[in-house]
Amino acid sequence: MKRNAALISLSHDHHKALFVAQQLRGATPESADAVRAATLAFWLQHESAHFRAEEELLLPTYAKHGDPRHPLVAAVLCDHVDIRQRMNALSQSDRVDPAALVQLGALLAEHVRLEERRLFPLIEASVPDEDLAVLAAALRDHADL
Repeated sequence: MKRNAALISLSHDHHKALFVAQQLRGATPESADAVRAATLAFWLQHESAHFRAEEELLLPTYAKHGDPRHPLVAAVLCDHVDIRQRMNALSQSDRVDPAALVQLGALLAEHVRLEERRLFPLIEASVPDEDLAVLAAALRDHADL
């Protein structure tokens, strides 16, 4: 599927997130500590900023042209809250539960698929090209912060 240029940086982030999700889903008692450490590093260095970019730039851009209460918008935001809470719990606990890592991996993978397969096509169909270009510039500026 050809992605609008404005969303390519977010799609690249999603590719990285799918790699992390795969590691999470493969967590075992032996690998749990290493997977946890890699996941938290990814969260702190990349994914938390990605969530903010979607919440502060992408979804408000969509809301100018589409329904801000669209079920896909609600689902994405609810996933963000759930994933953020799980990452916070992961960072605050000394005990690593491999089953919780596997669940987080499944949630993260499903979330990425929801955005790529359903939300992004909705945005591409709803937001005019000129506003997508403004969004692309805003995402570049956000990445530079």
